[in-house]
Amino acid sequence: MSSDSGHPKLSFREKAAYGCGDFASSMFWKLFSMFLLFFYTDVFGISAAAVGTMFLVTRIWDAVNDPMMGLIADRTSSRWGKFRPYLLFVAIPFGIAGVLTFTTPDFDATGKLIYAYVTYTLMMMVYTAINVPYASLMGVMSNNTDDRTSLASFRFVGAFSGGLFVTATANTLIEYFGSASGTETGYQLTIAVYSVTAAIFFVLTFLGTKERLKPVVSKQSTLKEDLHDLGKNGPWFIMLGANISILIFNSLRDGSILYYFKYYIKDQTINFFGTEYAFGQAALASAYMSIWVGTNIIGVMLAKPIAHRLGKKKTYFISVALSAMLSILLFFLTPDQIEMIFISNILIGVSAGIVLPLIWSMYADIADYSEWKTGRRATGLIFSSSSMSQKFGWTLGGTLTGWLLAAFGFQANVEQTDDSLLGIRLMISLIAGVGAVLAGVFMYFYKLDEKFMAKIEKELDEARNGKKKEQL
Repeated sequence: MSSDSGHPKLSFREKAAYGCGDFASSMFWKLFSMFLLFFYTDVFGISAAAVGTMFLVTRIWDAVNDPMMGLIADRTSSRWGKFRPYLLFVAIPFGIAGVLTFTTPDFDATGKLIYAYVTYTLMMMVYTAINVPYASLMGVMSNNTDDRTSLASFRFVGAFSGGLFVTATANTLIEYFGSASGTETGYQLTIAVYSVTAAIFFVLTFLGTKERLKPVVSKQSTLKEDLHDLGKNGPWFIMLGANISILIFNSLRDGSILYYFKYYIKDQTINFFGTEYAFGQAALASAYMSIWVGTNIIGVMLAKPIAHRLGKKKTYFISVALSAMLSILLFFLTPDQIEMIFISNILIGVSAGIVLPLIWSMYADIADYSEWKTGRRATGLIFSSSSMSQKFGWTLGGTLTGWLLAAFGFQANVEQTDDSLLGIRLMISLIAGVGAVLAGVFMYFYKLDEKFMAKIEKELDEARNGKKKEQL
């Protein structure tokens, strides 16, 4: 791994290769956030409350697992670098764990619940083992703040493309593979297709990227020093809270879409230019999910030019405020206003998409801030918090979804009561909107603006150049 001074410019090819990694992991992220709860309640056959509790309990281990993986990655030394080897060697275990998670065993209720706990925990561990190094890789590919924002945008174009691939094909593949052997087999074989695809894309990222940056000091920091530095890193805590909040927003929306359309919107007849077309609820849900992910991609592409003009912090704040207001308005729309439901989805998708690449670019800035303040760089540990916050936000959103469904009296595959329908509507609108509001509150206190980061970047460059001269 070479150490470059100045601002290395990344090629389009390398940025695209980096984006392939999130195409792979985000296929499964969308499966987890949009399909897993529904799979457990309506196909696998366990209660919504049990699933919500499982999501919460299994995260206790992940709270330790994510930063542990960051520490391990920071201390990895190989001819491929610190982070890239994990993309190569964990790709196949990642796919296998995914298939096992969406497999329905022939067990009784207790056996199924135990199986779900074991396979879900295993999946999250493997996800951590590949996603923490992948996220950390961005922090050592370039130290240029514009390049990082661009790299983050490529990452999320890959992420949302992977998500769009799933939302556009999952229901069709499940129906195709399950037509002869049942829905359970349909899910299992569909996930197998995505597993092979994910392994290929992770290897493409490994082959197409390069680690460049080394810390200013060559002395390896201790675990105690890394944790002490993290404890004093105020911007890290702020981003942790903001990231968890925005992911609660996203996971509540994702997790409630299938329920929202199956039980509230139902089948619809829509008039297009004077001609009426009949759509089943499953087709409407697939279209809604695909539009949600597709408009997220538009937001991702808008992130860099808007942030370049307004700054990352202000762009983030405005975007989450719009997401919150539009989500609250969704609560008041009824099934016969299906066109407005889809229009609001487009607007929410664009505004929410703008936020996501900014988060990852800000984590790279936070790693620079930590190095500038302490003289030590713990990229893996800092970026592991992004994976940890993803899981916490997704877990809290998934837990809330399961518990709220149970609290409002949800029963799978039957006509829902008014209370149950109210709970489903609240999850996709008002309660999700609260998550976006909280993200904005956290961002208000974030201090690493462009002026401050320019100062940090300059001083770190001077330190790295001085270190390189000493080594010569």
